[in-house]
Amino acid sequence: MNPRPIDHEDPDRLYTVTGGRSRADEGVFDSVTLIVSECDPKAGMQSEHMRILRMCERPTAVVEISAALGMPVSVVNILLRDLLDMGRITVRHPTSASSDAQAHTPAPETLKQVLDALQRL
Repeated sequence: MNPRPIDHEDPDRLYTVTGGRSRADEGVFDSVTLIVSECDPKAGMQSEHMRILRMCERPTAVVEISAALGMPVSVVNILLRDLLDMGRITVRHPTSASSDAQAHTPAPETLKQVLDALQRL
């Protein structure tokens, strides 16, 4: 099934998908927030929730989910909030991921010593 362009999305469908809600809590998600599934999709779940859970077996940015679903980011944020409230996803903010990476980055002096040793080979 090919997703329809967002500009032609049926507003009634979006209203139904979100249960009539128009906003998720501000500040929880931004377009580069990474989403990770914490469980497999279950029978009886909303189809969009199931697609998100399958998509996010590996960390996936909100904007990527939006593009894959062919839905506006605002609608995806509402769906993600539902999944977060149910404990089915984990949210990883890029700032926390980059600080974790910095904690595991070797000191510049160590990198220089490695480079010098490689050049001597």
